[in-house]
Amino acid sequence: MVSEKEASGDGSVSATTISSKQKNLDEWLPITASRHAKWWYSAFHNLTAMVGAGILSLPYAMSHMGWGPGVTVMILSWVITLYTLWQMVQMHELVPGGKRHDRYHELGQAAFGEKLGLWIVVPQQLLVEVGTCIVYMVTGGKSLKKVHETFCPDCKQIRTTYWIIVFASVNFVLSQFPNFNSISAISAGAAAMSLTYSTIAWGASIKKGVAPDIDYSIKMKSTSDGVFNFLSALGDVAFAYAGHNVVLEIQATMPSTVEKPSKTPMWRGCLWAYIGVALCYFPVAFVGYFTFGNTVDDNILISLERPAWLIGLANLFVVIHVVGGYQVFAMPVFDMLETYLVTRLNFSPSFILRFTTRILYVGITMFIGICIPFFGSLLGFLGGFAFAPTSYYLPCIIWLKLKKPKKYSWTWIINWICIIIGILIMTLSPIGAMRNIIISAKNYKFFS
Repeated sequence: MVSEKEASGDGSVSATTISSKQKNLDEWLPITASRHAKWWYSAFHNLTAMVGAGILSLPYAMSHMGWGPGVTVMILSWVITLYTLWQMVQMHELVPGGKRHDRYHELGQAAFGEKLGLWIVVPQQLLVEVGTCIVYMVTGGKSLKKVHETFCPDCKQIRTTYWIIVFASVNFVLSQFPNFNSISAISAGAAAMSLTYSTIAWGASIKKGVAPDIDYSIKMKSTSDGVFNFLSALGDVAFAYAGHNVVLEIQATMPSTVEKPSKTPMWRGCLWAYIGVALCYFPVAFVGYFTFGNTVDDNILISLERPAWLIGLANLFVVIHVVGGYQVFAMPVFDMLETYLVTRLNFSPSFILRFTTRILYVGITMFIGICIPFFGSLLGFLGGFAFAPTSYYLPCIIWLKLKKPKKYSWTWIINWICIIIGILIMTLSPIGAMRNIIISAKNYKFFS
């Protein structure tokens, strides 16, 4: 019941009561429950989110772009997404008086309005986060299978489906960690693994040496084939810079005061994370392409093959990394689901609600991964509509809306350049991915 103090004359609940309920909800939700993170939490959370197993396909993307365009696209993407990351960190506490935009969609609502902001941001954010979780299910299962085959070549072959279930079983357990800060050790381990297996990839490439008949011409069967593959390669690079979807949620875990705003330690962590991204992406992409030229496989570890124990170990590190990556991308989804269930469907915040919601989510992503093990190809098409916007240009549009820089100023010009490049990537990369899906459709097998 609501006491007399809590009710106004017309029987409505007072603002104090509503504020108290919101405070209690914030202390339960996974994004805002703990605000004690340090700057290094930002570093490894962002590194884990940004560097995915897709890094191993970057030399393959280079083979479709060639040296000049490939190096340009890689470096330009790094610079643009670092700039948009800085914008998001700055806009976390844009409103004076202590208001924090703890979630990407809250920033979207500030720029576009309560309803339109949700419709613009949430579908794109969910596509990236849920899609990445499904891809990580498949990647984790396939990598486990590769580890098994490498270390036990004479053993009976086990279907990828069962390995996906094994991978999912770990995430069933880890998904019960209540909030972002509680998975910090998992995320730190995943970040270390991303640095390790990427180092193995380019280090083993150097050890192998350049083939005597190396060919750096663009990989294509015809001019049209080359154009479409180039567009698809743009999508692969855009996929590699998808960490912006969890940036504000990571920053929400940090303490903030007027004297010491969270943007200072957050940006420090982001810089270290982006140094890590450069140390992972550029050597793998450039050394891998330099070693194998246009004969490189879509996973550079497949091209290497030897030494077998080292490649098997690298695949094991991939598994550990995608376990942590799955949790980082799943946490904002858990936050959205739990918020909706409590605020819209009037469930009480409880362990049972959290347990059930998260078990169902992990189970659904596992089921989709088992049904459609080629989901990564589909994501190349679908992700073009979400990965590029949320990382390349949506932060720029929000910056222009909220900060209102002077027209034709340097800030205004830079933001519009980023917007144009991002829209081109969003428009063109799905075309190449869709064409590859159509060509390869005859080889796709459900439940394989």
